Amino acid sequence: MRIIEKTGKSVEEAIEVALEELGVNREEAEVEVLEEPNKGLLGIIGTKQAKIRVKVEEIIDAEGKITNFLHEVLTEMAICSHLEIEEKETGQFYVNISGEDLGLVIGKRGQTLEAIQYLTNIVVNKNNQSRIRVMLDAEGYRQRREDALKQLANRLAHRVEKNKEAIMLEPMSALERKIIHTTLQDNLQVTTRSEGEEPNRKVVIETNEE
Repeated sequence: MRIIEKTGKSVEEAIEVALEELGVNREEAEVEVLEEPNKGLLGIIGTKQAKIRVKVEEIIDAEGKITNFLHEVLTEMAICSHLEIEEKETGQFYVNISGEDLGLVIGKRGQTLEAIQYLTNIVVNKNNQSRIRVMLDAEGYRQRREDALKQLANRLAHRVEKNKEAIMLEPMSALERKIIHTTLQDNLQVTTRSEGEEPNRKVVIETNEE
């Protein structure tokens, strides 16, 4: 919220000056009269100008909210970065972070990146009537991780086929588990399922043979 105080010979004059400085019209502002003008004795002694306070609620769009929040978070993490924001579809934003020390942003298996993305979605949707979805990435990490998970899924599926023994993977996020399931859904030799409770839910790959 922007707040300024102005004086003038009259209340209306002070309001006009304040609105011009803020670049808004009267309907967008909240005006509070602090002091009424006083002409004083004979219009000379004790003359007092009108004093007003004007408040304007700043309207920040989704992209502005995303930018402000992420810059604040990354600054607190002492990370020098650059943000590239693209609205893929209406209400769906893809944000790529580039810069140095991005390992700190990504974290172990992308957990820090997921946490920042989660908080960003909360912030950008606060007091927002329509739902906004933000997908956060760091110099293509998500694509590299997806490729690695697909390779892992196929390699472990081959081991299950060969040894006829089920394999349980490490705990993964719902998105990463979906990548494993999708990668192997057309493999008729194995089947996949998830078990356990969040955040330790895991994928199990097992043979499809009776």
